[in-house]
Amino acid sequence: MEPTPKIRIVVAKPGLDGHDRGVKIVARALRDAGMEVVYTGLHQTPEQIVQTAIQEDAQAIGLSILSGAHMTLFARVIELLRERDAEDIVVFGGGIIPEADIPELERLGVAKIFTPGASTQEIVDWVRAAVPAPVA
Repeated sequence: MEPTPKIRIVVAKPGLDGHDRGVKIVARALRDAGMEVVYTGLHQTPEQIVQTAIQEDAQAIGLSILSGAHMTLFARVIELLRERDAEDIVVFGGGIIPEADIPELERLGVAKIFTPGASTQEIVDWVRAAVPAPVA
């Protein structure tokens, strides 16, 4: 019997934000839940993130932003996915993002924003429900 393909997620820290403790905890939780996780590291451009997601055949991109540049960086990732005909890659994120900005991010195409206090189990459960597993 063929093993079920795992959900592949690129987890990234776009922009100049240098705080990566939270994103590493989330990446580990997703991995421990049986997903394949590619963590791109700090200071990634939206172009690098989208290129990695396409090269890795990822089903999702998880962005962690604490710098306040979430509106610009999320919008650019979504724009690049459209340009590359890769809109099937689900984009979600978290960090220090004001509640007032979340509806606009959703309108842009961000599937989910996790704010401080979200549990890793909540994130794992959401990914399992919202991100389609790859076809074998």
